Amino acid sequence: MKYRFLLPIIYFLTAVFPVASAFGQDHQGGRAWEEIFYQANQAYREGNFQEAVKGYRQLIRTGHDAPRIQYNLGNGYFRMNQLGRAILAYERAHIAMPRDADLNFNLAHARDQVVDAIPPSRGFFSMAFFWLPSVSQSELFWCFAILNILLFTALLIRLFHRAEWLFYLLLLVLCLWMITGLSLGMKWAQVHNDHRAVILQKEVEVLAGPHEGDTILFKLHEGAIVEQEREEGGWRLIRLPDKKRGWLPEESLELISPP
Repeated sequence: MKYRFLLPIIYFLTAVFPVASAFGQDHQGGRAWEEIFYQANQAYREGNFQEAVKGYRQLIRTGHDAPRIQYNLGNGYFRMNQLGRAILAYERAHIAMPRDADLNFNLAHARDQVVDAIPPSRGFFSMAFFWLPSVSQSELFWCFAILNILLFTALLIRLFHRAEWLFYLLLLVLCLWMITGLSLGMKWAQVHNDHRAVILQKEVEVLAGPHEGDTILFKLHEGAIVEQEREEGGWRLIRLPDKKRGWLPEESLELISPP
């Protein structure tokens, strides 16, 4: 194809801007999604949380998977005392709006209700790039795009103007460009290789093998976040930060970033 080289760029932009694409699509016909969103919000204000959750889930199923809808969905589940699903929705919203004060407060409050105290795993790269949890992938993309423009502009000016201050400015922009580029690559890897899953059942037994009746190793409770390693015949192998591993029925947990 003549324009085949554009396909990776289109795919990347679609992955970077899920919120915009979600609201841009209209699978309901006309602007019916706005009416569903309004009705769900109205149901929530009236205390009809089950109806509100139903409306938010309908929007998400039809492609309107924006972080604000996930946040509202989490609030609805929390009011219905479904802690696991509330944390799942909050975590999905947090990927796109990591600095939202209301979301962070509600997510922290929900995590405080979890029975299992499982600290998040922190490797070398997560400590070295400590700012990544505070920025979204789209924000890093735009910063990198702007720094690209600044870098090439400075290089172009440098060809015609040899001022010393311009040399140091070029070095500064180059350093920022490298840091932002590495951060964007790390963030992309985090988002697209996120194997965290949330326990949805009140209590679930972690087994030594993917079969009913296998040895019970330990128990987990609703809202706990684990790492999923693989699936096998309706079972999922999970891992905790302390290296404990075991099998769970697939209906007992759900990935934060579904494939």
